[in-house]
Amino acid sequence: MNTEAARLLIGALVAVVAVGTVFFHYVEGWSWLDAYFFTVVTLSTVGYGSLVPATALGKIAATVLIFTGLGIFAAAIQHFSNITIASRLRRRRAEREKRRETTEDEDGDA
Repeated sequence: MNTEAARLLIGALVAVVAVGTVFFHYVEGWSWLDAYFFTVVTLSTVGYGSLVPATALGKIAATVLIFTGLGIFAAAIQHFSNITIASRLRRRRAEREKRRETTEDEDGDA
């Protein structure tokens, strides 16, 4: 497993949440909790609609946040899918090798 890539993805996600929270706190004048909640809800694409940016800058930032979040989630899904696929391939190769060795042993005994 490539832990460096996983750390990078987690770090990117934490950075986007932090930047989004700070941005919406100051630009929209929301409380820290509301700014954090909006950022997480937007990144997760849940979109409850309880908070909506009122300023043009806030609306543009929300759009950028959506695309950034989707990109990070897509990269994370790809990374962890690759890990899963590689693990399955290794397991299949090991099973195939074990069967081959068993077959060779049986052929040698006969």
